Amino acid sequence: MRPALLKQNLPQSKNKTGAIGESIAVAYLIHHKFQILERNFKIRYGEIDIVALDKSTLVFVEVKTRRNDVYGSPESSVNSYKLREVIRTGYLYAARHPEYPKSLRVDVIAILLHPTDNSLISLRYIKNVTGG
Repeated sequence: MRPALLKQNLPQSKNKTGAIGESIAVAYLIHHKFQILERNFKIRYGEIDIVALDKSTLVFVEVKTRRNDVYGSPESSVNSYKLREVIRTGYLYAARHPEYPKSLRVDVIAILLHPTDNSLISLRYIKNVTGG
């Protein structure tokens, strides 16, 4: 019975960590003059953590948050599969919103939190991860 309880608690902890990271990322983007359009845009094919405007560019932001770097840096978990998912979902988002700019970009915000008190240890902003 104990292992089942642990498994049930893990996703909640992971979701909480992700939500904290996304809130920090939103504050960072707002501070840098981005206009936040949407958070956690989900469709059948994928999800985008943050959709924002950076001047005349529609930006899809993937946020990765961790409490330690035992398994690598937060940004190292943004693999080619995840990037394809964000790009595909971004194109669908743009098609649904023709009122937004045609210029598109995918950025990553990598956040490392203190393991016990949720304080920010580091935030790394990686602009235009697709290079396009």
